[in-house]
Amino acid sequence: MISRFSAVAAALLMLPGMPALAGTTVTDAGGRAVTISDTSRIVAVGGSIAEILYALGLEDRVAAVDLTSVYPPRAQSKPSVGYMRTLSAEGVLSVNPSVIIAIEGSGPKEAIDVLEAASVPFVLVPEAHDATGVAAKIRLVADAVGEHDKGEVLAAAVEEDLATLATMRDGIAERRQAVFVLSMGSGGAPMVAGSGTLADTIFALAGVDNALSGFTGYKPANEEAVMASEPDAIVLMAERGHGTSAEAVFAMPAFAESPAAKEGRFILLPGSYLLSFGPRTAHAARDLAAAVYPEVALPALPARPWTEDGGE
Repeated sequence: MISRFSAVAAALLMLPGMPALAGTTVTDAGGRAVTISDTSRIVAVGGSIAEILYALGLEDRVAAVDLTSVYPPRAQSKPSVGYMRTLSAEGVLSVNPSVIIAIEGSGPKEAIDVLEAASVPFVLVPEAHDATGVAAKIRLVADAVGEHDKGEVLAAAVEEDLATLATMRDGIAERRQAVFVLSMGSGGAPMVAGSGTLADTIFALAGVDNALSGFTGYKPANEEAVMASEPDAIVLMAERGHGTSAEAVFAMPAFAESPAAKEGRFILLPGSYLLSFGPRTAHAARDLAAAVYPEVALPALPARPWTEDGGE
């Protein structure tokens, strides 16, 4: 089995895995110096946080996760503290954590304020907005749980994949542009992604231009603006696109005459894969690129233990 996953897997498996007891201090996204002396019961808030912990081989130390922690699939069998944006401080603390690690954007603010003031160490991890941020996220989580060496091994492997992706991206001669649809809405305009979003970031990593980069954040689609942008592909999250067909999307006036409709480029990928920005980021971006540029022979990235764990 070790040969299947390469020397990276072997390195991760051979590094010590005992909880940190001497006391580790990290600086989190809020600029707070947080000291952690016990990592035996970790609460992970945010899908990428759980992914990193599992990729580091720390499954046994994960005491609870939030509802966005769906990969690897077995993470869903852990006790849940609810949705990351609607946390209850009492609910999180009720699972008796020794440390809480949460992704930036978790909330509400009142709950985060209580957790930061609690006696249990609370580490807020910056969200990744580029390739460098993904590796930094991995290193911070690893350092917070006293596994610096494992973190370096994992981060280095992910950086290698991202570097391969960059070379692959440079080989795309004619870039295409796409629209990311966050949700179809209920009778109204679809919610689409502009600049400054994680969708915009994964597009950039995949060598795909965001057709709607003229605004920031997620907004209901302006029919005229979408038509004028002439997207080559429409991308939806598989979870939110359940029951949505290409025919239904391309029948909408905003998309009906687009190159995407004419070429039939309707792409469904799991949001937990595409937008998590954890260890699988390079693989997700490569799969997106392959869907947008099916005629380009993009080489597959190497299989990693953390990309082969149950799949999507």
